[in-house]
Amino acid sequence: MSRIKNPVDQRLQEVPFLILDGALATELEQKGFDLNDPLWSARLLIEAPEQIEHVHRDYFEVGADVAITSSYQASIEGFKQRHIKTEEAQALIRKTVTLAQNARSRSGKSDALIAGSVGPYGAYLADGSEYRGHYGVSADVLEAFHRPRIEALIEAGADLLAFETIPSLEEAVVLFRILEAYPEVSAWLTFSLQDATHISEGTALATCIETVGQHPQLAAIGANCFPASYATDFIRHVKALTDVPIIVYPNSGEVYDPVAKTWSGTNQCTSFQTVAKTWYEAGARLIGGCCRTSPEHIAQIRSVYQVAHTS
Repeated sequence: MSRIKNPVDQRLQEVPFLILDGALATELEQKGFDLNDPLWSARLLIEAPEQIEHVHRDYFEVGADVAITSSYQASIEGFKQRHIKTEEAQALIRKTVTLAQNARSRSGKSDALIAGSVGPYGAYLADGSEYRGHYGVSADVLEAFHRPRIEALIEAGADLLAFETIPSLEEAVVLFRILEAYPEVSAWLTFSLQDATHISEGTALATCIETVGQHPQLAAIGANCFPASYATDFIRHVKALTDVPIIVYPNSGEVYDPVAKTWSGTNQCTSFQTVAKTWYEAGARLIGGCCRTSPEHIAQIRSVYQVAHTS
């Protein structure tokens, strides 16, 4: 079955690669917000939504082509734990799209895409499960958890969805099963990784791509929130397995301890200008940053884009 027309394919006919934004939470923390909370950055949808819009604008202004909404940690179940009713929770999830759309309009980036973030079930658990998988719940539980957020993001007008930091092949299958109720909507799929050839739960990337890599609603496939040190090997491995556009947005290179909720190690991406060129040449066609990256990193990727676009 052939892939549906999607905004990623359409934009890649015009440009060498698409530039994603960088970390949202990191920038909010730089502004002085304490995000040590089960809702993470989604807490600010209640307390300071204008700050989320401001971060989106910062990324657009340095050259990002895609904004990922602040709905990664926003779920009906998560908001219920804050005694927020379902209707209000759905409105907050829709607001994540509106904030990104407002930022797009106010920054003059009319052709930019808004990707509605759908984080993994493990993010809701807030115990590091998005880097392990093996939740111990049924596919029906996963479907009931994810469906309301997917519906809200689509209703709000996201250009596509971002199924991101997915540690489990079963969860990826469930997400695309839900999406089939909206046959005109596409999504990218990015796994969290154990290494350059396996996702976090240990399943081989080859198996994952064989299972979901030909889904007609798949816009791009790759990984996010992983050490930048093995991005190139990962891209080359995926390139040998599929002709679907490859997407990568790794961390800065530091290592996150999901139990202690601390970072350690060295920032290996002080120059995204260098590594982004390597990733593009290896086959990546959507490139950005995840945790601990900033507008400065995205501006460096833009300089690579300018060279690629004129060569």
